[in-house]
Amino acid sequence: MSHVIYLDHAATTPVDPRVVAAMSDCLHASLGNPSAGHAAGRLAQRAIDAARASVAAFVRCRAEDVIFTSGATEADNLALLGCARTLRHRGRHIVTVRTEHRAVLDACAALEREGFEVTRVTPGPFARVDPTSVVAALRADTTLVSVMWVNNETGAIQDLQPIAAACRERGVRLHVDAAQAPGRVPLDFAALGADFMSLSAHKQGGPAGVGALIVAAAARTTLAPILHGGGQEAGLRPGTPAVHQIVGMGVAYGLLAACADEECVRLAGLSGRLEQGLLALPGVLANSPPRERAPHIVNVSVEGVDGEALHAELDGLAVSRGSACGTERGEPSYVLRTLGRSDALAEASIRFSVGRSTRSEDIDAALEVVARAVRRLRDLAPS
Repeated sequence: MSHVIYLDHAATTPVDPRVVAAMSDCLHASLGNPSAGHAAGRLAQRAIDAARASVAAFVRCRAEDVIFTSGATEADNLALLGCARTLRHRGRHIVTVRTEHRAVLDACAALEREGFEVTRVTPGPFARVDPTSVVAALRADTTLVSVMWVNNETGAIQDLQPIAAACRERGVRLHVDAAQAPGRVPLDFAALGADFMSLSAHKQGGPAGVGALIVAAAARTTLAPILHGGGQEAGLRPGTPAVHQIVGMGVAYGLLAACADEECVRLAGLSGRLEQGLLALPGVLANSPPRERAPHIVNVSVEGVDGEALHAELDGLAVSRGSACGTERGEPSYVLRTLGRSDALAEASIRFSVGRSTRSEDIDAALEVVARAVRRLRDLAPS
């Protein structure tokens, strides 16, 4: 195969050329430290302010609610560690879900080592969470709940409104990891009523290494920085800002705003045709929900084949076994194992995620590659 078919947009979307151009202009401009008071510093600060306004307009929050970070992982950590530690005098109980991103689960584990107690709710089929199970886990000493908007492995969209309402009623802070949500589900931070929301740039056509935490005005006093050394980003994220990366995120979200609705329809059509073709193959099982799911993710497991061999056979097809964090650990997907898949089926899973660069012919070619790989492996398997 002469080129790679890129179907791994849930991990990293190719950077939009217009974003690259804006970042290049920024790097070649005479920009100073935004914290400095001279002309070059003021120019850099104006560029950051424009990016902040672009992200805020997309997610429907105030510009001052946007705190730039190095990515959604840092944003998750800032929300959980910064809020839990600030509110420890009120209680040390946290509620989350077993199929959250590692950035949330590992931050919760770190808090447990500090004396906090964490309840991890088990989701239903396809990693969809029953809101009543989260609400039922709340206690008098609960201070923080963390539930992701779109599951990064199955694409399941969570019903957050009942959770947000229950948290508001009880004075519990709600954090939402929304890294997979922009451009895939309608985002309205103000209407949702969450306190914190984590975003990424590189999943929306922006650069890697930058993201944001959206902090509601009412929650600002319940969040303390986890890094120290400066007063940047409203005192919550110290350090000299990476102006070119922040500019790239702002441009990416601005471009996304111009096409999000139509793109959702297009992605749903592509992923639907991909899933239909995959499930037509014998022994292929769906790991993504049939409804209430983001339009870009399709996850399947293949029976009767070795996972390592399967992915080795997918020559020219850029796909994933799950989240990048699980791949780094060399373990089967903990999300799929939580949902009841065996280690073998979790290993033999493929997560496809379509994006702005995906075309109809890519779907046809991907189906051909997978069908050929499955046939070959089954022909080689001992009878």
